[in-house]
Amino acid sequence: MQATIDHWVHIDEQRIIKDGSPLLSFNADNETAASVYRNMGYSYPKFFKMDLLCQWAWLGAEILLAQDSAPVYEGIDKTKIGVVMATGKGCLDVDKKYLESISTIASPSLFVYTLPNIMLGEICIRHGFKGEQICFVNDEADVEQIYFWVNDLLQNRGMEACLCGWADAVGDERKIKFYWVTKAGKGAAFTPERIDIINKG
Repeated sequence: MQATIDHWVHIDEQRIIKDGSPLLSFNADNETAASVYRNMGYSYPKFFKMDLLCQWAWLGAEILLAQDSAPVYEGIDKTKIGVVMATGKGCLDVDKKYLESISTIASPSLFVYTLPNIMLGEICIRHGFKGEQICFVNDEADVEQIYFWVNDLLQNRGMEACLCGWADAVGDERKIKFYWVTKAGKGAAFTPERIDIINKG
């Protein structure tokens, strides 16, 4: 059975796009994750304890997974929802802050975010996902790699759906490209070529 991309979201310095439609345009290049969070009307106090990468990844997932009446994963066993993410700069932003903190007293609240895969944890905690998870650190987005692992989870590892994509956030820069892929969806075929088309759109 051909897996499909049922929904997707892109976030950069200028705007947020979901399924090809502009959702939010930024008034300034330095629009913060906190201002987007407030603009979207979310209520999740733990958000403000997260590092920059987690905040933007959390926002991307929140926007991607939300629908008018119910989340996109409604009716899917959460033990069968996987997450495959990649990042280039990882948690560089919080690494710098943590390094500064150890000159006096190392900050435990920063230390917990010095691993890039913590963004997966924050998303999974928020939505209750308990399936297979993997996080890559690459110099740049590797569409073939994402495709291979998501396809393997869906075809060979018992997963029914997968949140996947690329996340980077350092300073005022952010690049979130997330996709919701399912085994029995009604979207476009999940292929590297389709991802490339969406990314260039």
